[in-house]
Amino acid sequence: MNEYDPESIEKKWQYRWEGSELHRAKIDENKESFYIIFAYPGISGYLHLGHMRCYTYTDFMARYKRMRGYNVLFPAGAHPTGNQVISLAKRVRENDPRIIAYLKANGATDDDISQLDNPEGVIEYFTQTYMNEWKNFGLSIDFDHFTDTSREDYSRFIQWQFKKLKDKGLLTQKPYYAPVCKNCGPVAVDPSETDLSKGGNAEVQEYTLLKFRFGQRYITAATLRPETVYGQTNLWVDPQEDFAVVDVSGEEWIMSDAAAKKLGCQMEEVEVVDHIKGKEMIGDKATAPMIHRDIPVLPANFTDPYVGSGIVTSVPSDAPYDRIALKELKSDGERLKKYGLEELVEDVEPIEIIESKDWGTNPAEKIIHEMGIESQDEVEKLEEATQKIYRAGFHAGTMLNICGDYAGMPVQEAKDMVRKEMIEKGEADMFYDLSEEVICRCGGEVVMGKIPDQWFIRYSDEELTEKSKEHARTMNIRPDTYANTLPDTLEWFQDRSCARLGNWIGTRFPMDDRWIIEAIADSTLYPAYYVVAKYFNSGKLNASEMTEAFFDFVYLGKGEVDDVSSSTGIDRRTLQEIRRDFMYWYPLDINLGGKEHMTVHFPVFLMNHVAILDRENWPRGIMVNWYLTMTGGKISKSKGGADPIPDVAERFGIDTLRLYYAHSASPFVDKEWNENEAMNYKKRLGVVWRTVTKMKDTGGGGSPVDEYLRSRFNRLLARSQNFMDDYSIRKAANVVFYDVPAEIDWYFKRGGENGALLDEIGENWVKLMAPFTPHMADELGEQFGTEYVTARLLPRVDEYAISEIVESREEYLKGVMNDVKNILDIAKVKGEAIFIYVTSEWKRTVIERVLAEPDKGMGLMSALVDELGVTPKKISGFLRYVLDELKTNREGLEKARELNELKILEGDKKFLEGEFGAKVEIYSASEDAYDPAGKKDKAMPGKPAIYIE
Repeated sequence: MNEYDPESIEKKWQYRWEGSELHRAKIDENKESFYIIFAYPGISGYLHLGHMRCYTYTDFMARYKRMRGYNVLFPAGAHPTGNQVISLAKRVRENDPRIIAYLKANGATDDDISQLDNPEGVIEYFTQTYMNEWKNFGLSIDFDHFTDTSREDYSRFIQWQFKKLKDKGLLTQKPYYAPVCKNCGPVAVDPSETDLSKGGNAEVQEYTLLKFRFGQRYITAATLRPETVYGQTNLWVDPQEDFAVVDVSGEEWIMSDAAAKKLGCQMEEVEVVDHIKGKEMIGDKATAPMIHRDIPVLPANFTDPYVGSGIVTSVPSDAPYDRIALKELKSDGERLKKYGLEELVEDVEPIEIIESKDWGTNPAEKIIHEMGIESQDEVEKLEEATQKIYRAGFHAGTMLNICGDYAGMPVQEAKDMVRKEMIEKGEADMFYDLSEEVICRCGGEVVMGKIPDQWFIRYSDEELTEKSKEHARTMNIRPDTYANTLPDTLEWFQDRSCARLGNWIGTRFPMDDRWIIEAIADSTLYPAYYVVAKYFNSGKLNASEMTEAFFDFVYLGKGEVDDVSSSTGIDRRTLQEIRRDFMYWYPLDINLGGKEHMTVHFPVFLMNHVAILDRENWPRGIMVNWYLTMTGGKISKSKGGADPIPDVAERFGIDTLRLYYAHSASPFVDKEWNENEAMNYKKRLGVVWRTVTKMKDTGGGGSPVDEYLRSRFNRLLARSQNFMDDYSIRKAANVVFYDVPAEIDWYFKRGGENGALLDEIGENWVKLMAPFTPHMADELGEQFGTEYVTARLLPRVDEYAISEIVESREEYLKGVMNDVKNILDIAKVKGEAIFIYVTSEWKRTVIERVLAEPDKGMGLMSALVDELGVTPKKISGFLRYVLDELKTNREGLEKARELNELKILEGDKKFLEGEFGAKVEIYSASEDAYDPAGKKDKAMPGKPAIYIE
């Protein structure tokens, strides 16, 4: 065999696989089914190495399960629902230089790009591109089941799903404040950033917009803590800022221009009628809501026009920012004089309103003193202080007597009640904002807007929640941390908007076709549709035949086949085949996706299955993978910054990248892409290739270490399969690509040359590689005369070949050699002579007695002294050691007892001398031997003493 050449090997086998039916799933009632998917990608650009981490994990498991005898269905699809396709087409249409450069860098020709100026062209191009990239990455996907969410047949399925939700009473309409793009309408803000180019981690903030009477107008200030109005001492206004005067249903409210724009999205009859400069308000007073006390307007430069109303109400008793700002202003004589505030600020002092155990009644003053905060510039410290005070006050605080009707009430209870009272009295209103800047895929700003008749899926339904939680506890969920937290996530999961008005790709809402079902809502039950998609793709079904009765029959077993056939026009045999297919493949065994799906997608995936399908078809498992990152964070295909996959594949090889994913880190941690590390995996595959070549070229006869290699290989075979069954992919890959070749190297080092044994183990080893590096495995398998190793069953573990005794002999020898090497490294001696002292026989006798009568413990002491003729001190010390070892390492003691160390070392004396190029002498510690350093008494069972000179 030639040197490892990944490029030619991978092209060869991808071509061969394409012409075969290896990955095409067919019903076989004699085989147990295994159904696995990955979360299908949205269409916003090319796939990158981060995506491939998830997809490759899925393929590892699909290939492994096939080779374990399961009948595997591994389909895939694409998810163009939303606005990203429309946005991409628009940018192409406008000849955006950045998007054109991005497309060309990833291999798009001018002809390709000319087809991408419309959404349909984008979907067609990228779905084909994704399929090609998956094939080129060696993924064993069955494309007979491919679908995308823009197709009419898929829309028929989603409309059926929503009719079932309505029948279950799980759809509702109500007013809703939601993130809205002015161009695209409502968008989803979540970590998956399906609709966004920025801000997926933003949170919706529910402010109370306080109204301070200011002549005939109202100054507004937004607060997240309405219960603190009793401690208001002043307002903070930036004197350099221009503020909008907004007519709101006949009242004039003062706020920043940015806030006015946001308010216009949340209320009707909002109009900017005037502006007022901040400096015109400084030094005046406004009447605070609830407390009806006049408080001064003071200057500040820390307010932000894009946060809240751009004006801040000050509660210096409980807000560290306010306390420091007030201190600094009072000490700034020049600024006080500039605005004529010298007398006005004298009486502005903190008003104590809340008491908590940890921080007392003046928490802001206490914490800035403890943390040594002296300036508003110490932003990080102030943020930390604010969070500590707010948490303590909210969770453990009590309202003080100054708080009127709310005196003595826990802060948690008072908060909503104070807000409600102020709103009912017309002294406040609700105002919604986002915690950080959010940008839509189209480039437009996302703000909070009011939707009066928004459609929701009622995930808050108690029965649905309890059933979902109960089922989650029975599922195979990886990692365990997510299995533990998913029931809690389901517990707090609330109603979720499921449709949008506007220009979107997606399915029309069946109860009101003005609405389009959004991207999370149409991607929950789709594993069920992959089964049906095969029949649409083959032409046996058309979309118009996919009626409610059809889906009821296929998924719920409702209706008589003849009645459904008559009403739909579908051949009865075809109907029965589709129903049979669904019942064979379902339930889904594993849904694998990135960690961004943990809080939204996976919960709704589970809850929709529980809501609609019979219990026997609820999903069995979820696996979450963490991100592959570049320096600076998560890779995103919509934002650029990721190398094109073909370029990376050409440099390293596909199997190298697959091994990188498998072995470089657990799936359950973020992994930063490292090219040097990837190159090391390419070198590792070269080592593996050369090792297999050497095995194939070796043709000798039997040797003394044959039993050892056979035993170790079968033990490692069992270990790798146990790891894969447990989804411990990294550990399994380590066995296959590191532990196995290490044992084969040892076999050759020990003089092993049994050609028949090496062929047998070589062929079986190649099968173990197949789930991870299928191209190389099939190439090596062909050298052993096996076509399509990737389609063969994994070897069975030969339990009879596994021998503890045989292995312990070689492992003992390895241990002695490692000890010698370590001593040579540390001592820096030439090592002309090596003296090895194996343990005294009396120590072996002590071990035998302890193992035979473990309950006697130190009670064995007297009999051992009489029998062995060794000093009580020596026996006592060693006996205590053995009893301690017995608690944690009984197996090690048993091995040590069985080892004939002297025989092993004497039998391999020449081998040791050859390895170290030194004279080797072997003694029992019981005999009178050359021992100038007094080493022999330190010899322990299984751990000889060593002296080198």
